Amino acid sequence: MPVENPRWETLEALKNSPKGQIKFDPYWSERGEDILAGCTEDLSLSSQSGVILERLASFPLQKSCFLGSSPGLYDENSASLSTSGSVSDLNGRHCTLSSAPSLTTEREQASPSVLDEVKDEGPEEDVSKVHSSASLPALSLLSPKAMETAGRIIKFEKEQREKAQMALQRRQEVQERLVAAVASSESEQLKRFEEFMELKQRQEFQSMRDMMDRETKESIGRQEKLKEEQRHRMKILNLRLREAEQQRLREAEHERQRQTDGRERLRNLNTIQEEILQLNQLLEPSTQTRTELSSASLSSYCIRGNQLCSQLSEVVRKTAEGEFPSVDDMTVAERALHEMRALIRMMQEDVAKAQDKKKRDEEEEEQCRKQQVLQAQQEAQKKAVESAKEKAKRKGLQNSAEDGTLKWYQELQESAARCAQAFEQLNAAKDTQAKKLKLELQKAASIPVSQISSNSGSQLREIFDRIGKLLAGGRVVSGGVNVSTSQHPQGLDFVSFKLAEKFVKQAEEEVASHHEAAFPIAVVASGVWELHPRVGELILAHLHKKCPYAVPHYPPMKDGTTVEDYQRILGYRVDDFGVEGQDIFLKRMSGMIRFYAAIIQLRWPYGSKQGLAPHGLNNGWRWLAQMLNMEPLADITATLLFDFLEVCGNALMKLYQSQFWKLILLLKEYYLPRIEAVTGSGQMGSVIRLKHFLDTSLQSRQICLPKGQLTSMFWGS
Repeated sequence: MPVENPRWETLEALKNSPKGQIKFDPYWSERGEDILAGCTEDLSLSSQSGVILERLASFPLQKSCFLGSSPGLYDENSASLSTSGSVSDLNGRHCTLSSAPSLTTEREQASPSVLDEVKDEGPEEDVSKVHSSASLPALSLLSPKAMETAGRIIKFEKEQREKAQMALQRRQEVQERLVAAVASSESEQLKRFEEFMELKQRQEFQSMRDMMDRETKESIGRQEKLKEEQRHRMKILNLRLREAEQQRLREAEHERQRQTDGRERLRNLNTIQEEILQLNQLLEPSTQTRTELSSASLSSYCIRGNQLCSQLSEVVRKTAEGEFPSVDDMTVAERALHEMRALIRMMQEDVAKAQDKKKRDEEEEEQCRKQQVLQAQQEAQKKAVESAKEKAKRKGLQNSAEDGTLKWYQELQESAARCAQAFEQLNAAKDTQAKKLKLELQKAASIPVSQISSNSGSQLREIFDRIGKLLAGGRVVSGGVNVSTSQHPQGLDFVSFKLAEKFVKQAEEEVASHHEAAFPIAVVASGVWELHPRVGELILAHLHKKCPYAVPHYPPMKDGTTVEDYQRILGYRVDDFGVEGQDIFLKRMSGMIRFYAAIIQLRWPYGSKQGLAPHGLNNGWRWLAQMLNMEPLADITATLLFDFLEVCGNALMKLYQSQFWKLILLLKEYYLPRIEAVTGSGQMGSVIRLKHFLDTSLQSRQICLPKGQLTSMFWGS
């Protein structure tokens, strides 16, 4: 049976194929299983397969459509059935053969169109899973409808794949164009950035070169200016050397004359001392005096007499080391003698008033006798005073400032008095509004000065701007209130006076406790002085009033001036509890001298820098020279010289150079022994400090920068 042989072989192949092992289970969805869950189980033919095979044997083998082969290549003896009998459904899964009859001759009823569609798919189509060879064409076992459906599915899938490939290709082209556009844009931007950086580098190089050219020109100009200044200084130095030599000769002559005058003053001083001691013995309470005067009156006379003797002993003690008394010493001695005489007269008058009427004649006779003695003594004293004054006219070390300096001092005090008088109406105002305005203006002037510190340069600039704005008439905030000097006609005078007073008070208190504070306070004061010269004059007036040694000036005691008032003139604080201690007094004077020494060497760094400084180093040289031309005072002279040189010595050294060292040498060799001569053993601390400072400076030929000096790094903070 030649025809049945291929069929059996076909069925056998189907049975042994992987898809022939598939079992169909209609209840797979109820159990929640996959439709192909049992695809791995073996597939066996049913009992009706024999009937199907018999039916197939009764029909003649019809010509089928072979995938991938032509009809002329078909051979019944060599034909075999393809083992792949399944197609892919729409979900990509395989369909099982429903029953054996579907594998029968229904392939013969397949329409030619379906076969053509299947044939068009080609023998290599992966979806149909049809395997064929050139010699054994595949045999379709599906019905025409199934073949048509499978063909449509295959065609649809092919169209979808083509569409997907085309869409993918278009998308890939779009992406490639985008990538090319972005790459082109980035390349262009990179090129622009490189051009910009190159331009910036050229500009920076050009600006740097221009700056270097300017700096070179400025440096050349400064060098030429320095050379010119050096030549000028050399001329001045030569003149000063000649003047110093002439001065030395004059001083030698003056020294000889001073020796002669000093001996005469010493003889007069001894005479006065002897007379005062004799008069003091008259104050001793005798039996008669005790009965006629009260104990309180006697005690006051004795205390005052002892004070006058002590005052004269202090003057005499200065001459114990071989020095001669000065004109001021003689003035003090003569004043003590006159006061002792007056004291004797007062006591005698009290005794005369207390005597009984019957003793009045005797008292009058005694008084006449004493008056005759006093007159004789006054005549002798008057002659001695006239002789001393005549000899004092000859020049030696001075006991007061020069006439020009005293005139300048008086003008500053008069200017300050006129300023105080100018705002008298505002100062004495009783109106509530005016009082409130005065208080706010005083706060606006005082608070910024009290806030000055060495924390940072920016803080000092802010404080300076606030003070400058207030003096310019602008509105400033003080205590949350806007205030301006333009709110009152006398507002500017009031603020200027109080501002200057506050600067000096800060020097008196803050600088006295912290020496480094002199520099920030002084640099702000210098800047205000440069913009508002009137404030600077008021600062000097207040400084001279509280510290006359800053002039320098030793005010003499005038007739009729009490001791307390004279101590106030000298700078002491006198209250109901008495006079302040000497250490406190020296501390305050030191603070104000340090402030003055700082202000003459500093200038506000952000000013116009045109013209001379408002109060420059030449004033420091003048002060130092005049101090050395005046007789030294115990304790105060050594303290002030040390403080002044420690703060201002470096600046004076750089400016005056060799002349400065000559002055320092003069101070050490000639003036320091005078200071030691008038200084007691318990007051040598300031003298020792000054001597050590002078020895160190002369040995190293250098004066160190003072502590607390403001640097460029400070102004950058």
